[in-house]
Amino acid sequence: MIDTLLVLNAGSSSIKFSLFAADPDAASLPLLYHGEVDGLGHTVRFVAHDGAGRALADEALTGKDHDAALEAVLRWIERHSTDVNLVGVGHRVVHGGIDFSAPVKIDPAVLTRLERLVPLAPLHQPHNLAPIRALARMKPDLPQVACFDTAFHRTQPSVARTFALPRELTEAGIERYGFHGLSYEHIAHVLPTFAGNAAGGRVIVAHLGNGASMCAMRERQSIATTMGFTALDGLPMGTRSGALDPGVLLHLLIERGMNPDTLTDLLYHRSGLLGVSGVSSDMRALLTSASPAAAFAIDLFVYRIGRELGSLAAALGGVDVLVFTGGIGEHAVPVRARVCEEARWLGVSLDTRANADGGPRISAADSRVSVWVIATDEEQVIARHARRLLRA
Repeated sequence: MIDTLLVLNAGSSSIKFSLFAADPDAASLPLLYHGEVDGLGHTVRFVAHDGAGRALADEALTGKDHDAALEAVLRWIERHSTDVNLVGVGHRVVHGGIDFSAPVKIDPAVLTRLERLVPLAPLHQPHNLAPIRALARMKPDLPQVACFDTAFHRTQPSVARTFALPRELTEAGIERYGFHGLSYEHIAHVLPTFAGNAAGGRVIVAHLGNGASMCAMRERQSIATTMGFTALDGLPMGTRSGALDPGVLLHLLIERGMNPDTLTDLLYHRSGLLGVSGVSSDMRALLTSASPAAAFAIDLFVYRIGRELGSLAAALGGVDVLVFTGGIGEHAVPVRARVCEEARWLGVSLDTRANADGGPRISAADSRVSVWVIATDEEQVIARHARRLLRA
């Protein structure tokens, strides 16, 4: 029998899963299977692949909620592989609040504290917690671990986390938390194998995807990031607005008569690349579109990355290493090229051929800043944390 760890990443309409061999000594846990139940609430499909990416399943499901999706995942794993022993489950949980600065084993008291954080991430946290509750009912003896997207940023100094609001609001938890921490943790973990000693210097990581943010690191710890109290802040994203003048929100509430639900839908689902282009939230579609509005959406995205790059470089006092990751960061060659061109003033010099080939190093030999394309792996980070906590 092979001891295994299941990693779950639950969203509003999907549950992604990865099954790892719980090798006690491996620096990187072997991936056995991965897949997704998508379309929850609508037309639900289950897909699964082996660790090498070969398709193993693609089928429709009748159940439409998170409980049914989780049951389908467990049933498939048990049916498909009879020689595995599931020893624990690791979950991606978007918000850890002030208290959770590291992964934690889940018990009823921890779950209650995580439920209290739902108002800080109402569109993410409830879906992250749904499979935790379901598993507690289905397999009450199976250990579960929560890993937080906010935890990596708890190393930031208070001056980087604090809004200029009355102190009592700050003490009540209204501060900059930052997100995508599991992705940044993975990059911090593997960066020395790419950049050597420079990995401990002034590093900026651009996690560019449907959700997009950037993080400044020193000694591979977060010192500043573009997202703040919520995952709306910072860069424009696929359908999210990114940073806005708070006065815009007041205007929309007072002058346009928007209610909170309408405003939430606007900011999370109808803005960003989709809202600006009127074409798509997918960078691949925008790059191939002949629409001037699509081109402008890309212009805006690149411009905002350049602005935030300058801000994070100021927080670091310069930059030694720039890393692209995430779906756009890893695959959109023209976006990387334009960002690097805009960053020539920082000492970035692009190797055009290396960029077209996908790297991993895409900076020229004489570039003062080394630039890399590194695939992120949040699931591997969660699996390692789960293994460590369950062994302890």
